[in-house]
Amino acid sequence: MCHAMLLQTVAAVPGMVGGMLLHCKSLRKFEHSGGWIKALLEEAENERMHLMTFIELARPQWYERALVFAVQGVFFNAYFLAYLASPKLAHRIVGYLEEEAVNSYTEFLKDLENGSFENAPAPAIAIDYWRMPPDSTLRDVVVVIRADEAHHRDINHYASVRIELKHTHTHTHKLTVLFVCLNIFN
Repeated sequence: MCHAMLLQTVAAVPGMVGGMLLHCKSLRKFEHSGGWIKALLEEAENERMHLMTFIELARPQWYERALVFAVQGVFFNAYFLAYLASPKLAHRIVGYLEEEAVNSYTEFLKDLENGSFENAPAPAIAIDYWRMPPDSTLRDVVVVIRADEAHHRDINHYASVRIELKHTHTHTHKLTVLFVCLNIFN
């Protein structure tokens, strides 16, 4: 549970940072973002709800909350600088972090199935947020969170490719990158 909580603390940062920086860029350049600001902020909110769910389940102690605060502070600043330097790289990094989250939640599901963790009832916050049936369990929650993480992985890899396409001017290269992108998502 502590691992999931720390993972979600970090995962909630990139969408907020990217959304904030794109918002400022949109204001400076007087142009639309094509929906990316909203998408990134929704990703940040979704990750925050993952964290709130695991806080309900884990009931962290004061020192665990302090660790979350420290990890988030360091990661926020590092990611902010990375996004300023290269949004393409920042999105690619998040895509790989989200892939690791998918793997971690797959392992968590295996632990639930083999009895390493009790398959407790889902917390009310999760039932409300994901509109789950009232008799949902922790396993059900982990399944929807893993699906969210897979979606975030795909969106961030796509954003990285989209930035590459935007900065590329040759038609042949665009087709090659598009072909690679389509193979990633299939």
